[in-house]
Amino acid sequence: MKYRPHLFSLRLGHALRASCFNDHYGRPQLMRDITAGLTVGIIALPLSMALAIASGVAPQYGLYTAMIAGVLIALTGGSRFSVSGPTAAFVVLLLPIAQQYGLGGLLMATMLSGVVLICMALLRLGRLVQYVPPAVTLGFTSGIALVIAVMQFKDLLGLSAPGNLHGAVSEGLWLVGALADAHWPTALLGLGTLGLLLLWPRLGLRFPPHLPVLALAAVGAWWLHQQGVSVDTLGSRFQYTLADGSVGHGVPPYLPALIWPWQQPGPEGTPIGLSWPLLADLLPSALAIAMLGAIESLLCAMVVDGMTGTRHSANSELLGQGLGNLVAPLFGGIPATAAIARSAANVKSGAVSPVSAVVHSLVVLASVVLLADLLAWIPMAAMAALLLTVAWNMSEAPKAARLLKRSPLGDQLVLLLCLVMTVAFDMVIAIAAGMVMASLLFMGELAKMTRLKDLGNNPRILPETVPQGWRVLKVNGPLFFAAADRIFAEIAVETAGAQGVILYMSSVPVLDAGGLSALERWLEVCEQLGTKVVISDLQFQPLKTLSRAGIEPLPGRLTFVSELTDALDIASSAQCR
Repeated sequence: MKYRPHLFSLRLGHALRASCFNDHYGRPQLMRDITAGLTVGIIALPLSMALAIASGVAPQYGLYTAMIAGVLIALTGGSRFSVSGPTAAFVVLLLPIAQQYGLGGLLMATMLSGVVLICMALLRLGRLVQYVPPAVTLGFTSGIALVIAVMQFKDLLGLSAPGNLHGAVSEGLWLVGALADAHWPTALLGLGTLGLLLLWPRLGLRFPPHLPVLALAAVGAWWLHQQGVSVDTLGSRFQYTLADGSVGHGVPPYLPALIWPWQQPGPEGTPIGLSWPLLADLLPSALAIAMLGAIESLLCAMVVDGMTGTRHSANSELLGQGLGNLVAPLFGGIPATAAIARSAANVKSGAVSPVSAVVHSLVVLASVVLLADLLAWIPMAAMAALLLTVAWNMSEAPKAARLLKRSPLGDQLVLLLCLVMTVAFDMVIAIAAGMVMASLLFMGELAKMTRLKDLGNNPRILPETVPQGWRVLKVNGPLFFAAADRIFAEIAVETAGAQGVILYMSSVPVLDAGGLSALERWLEVCEQLGTKVVISDLQFQPLKTLSRAGIEPLPGRLTFVSELTDALDIASSAQCR
């Protein structure tokens, strides 16, 4: 079938091979990729810094992620239009890791997640994203967006949060009482930046707003500094040590060096080291990062496929994501995944191949080397404003509202459960709870579809009269554990006192262990009561299940036939005797 290569193929560099290594890629296509890459690079530069800060590490580590992981994933992945780097979805997952284990622990968890993603690709698990319901995805992404938004108000308003706040709920409650202490020059700068970011699309300008708006905010911070009013900036909050021992401010103006993650600082500022207990502690976090990265990347690939009419290779994309997250931490890169907003901008800017994502990474690299001193003037309030817009776009509020308005009650409950659990606890608990609830609700709905029908008075199906003392019952739907007990209880009631029963099962596609157990119990009751049973028109899977269970015909008690007419003939013969 046409979709099978998309779901099961695995090839290193699938997207690059499919789009560039052919006669259709030439100079015009390269120029379109360069233009798109420049555009996306301008968007990614401030976002990468903002998302690193929100994840609990210095801004340069977000830039290193976009530079290193962005190139590797583009060259080795399976989606030709996806652009990878730090994303907002990871923030609520990474911040606790950074706080507990420091930068070194976060980078080690990232490497472990890369190994998990590579294993998922080798096991061909890319297709499993199909089994995550939209209500779960919208629920936890909306919850993450809400958490990110709440976390930004302290920087937006120039507030100093106490160190005992843990989670969005406690921070939100603290904010209500702390609003009176806002630093108004910072708040005006942050709110002005937010207003410009929201107004920009209405101005009809095709240039992305991120960099010019933050540049204006940096000019505003410099002017306030000249007037003797200090506001918190990247330069005032983040420092780094130069080779000569002097201290720099903001973003280091040089490329990252290769350093093993366990040599990076832990929570106390000393190298975190490498040990089995530490790896065991980080493994659950790494699994969560890998699962979220897989979901985000494959959803992003599906979105850009819908925009372009192309097909990505799901397992090849997981392989690329795994390699990117395995190598990037060696250079200070935090977890990366495909970003829907940047990938959509890539498509709209005319991208043709993964070359545009490589160009985007080169733009970020050049900015680190050439613009580091200017980046230090960007106010933290402006970064918070940028993240507020990211949170709003990530929430997909119109899509969530449409689902709540139009979808069945079960989907609405799943979305709200995932949202609340993400805000109150964490994303991993939210996804697990949402998947369990969605599965239970689906099984309940599926069980309702399995019905029992009496064919005794249905001349369209029965060509002849049913022999006296016999009942003909048809089962419609899967006989699985959630439906089987109810169906066979109904059959027992319908056939009480009958000489024989014909069970017409042409519409039973599945018989699982629960259905088999219920069937066996009913057959035992029929044997005790002396009721003859004829089972007709079994499909392949139920027939295979019965054969494997060793259920065989019993002369005079249990018969299997392939046609309903044969079952009626057996019933007529039994009545004559």
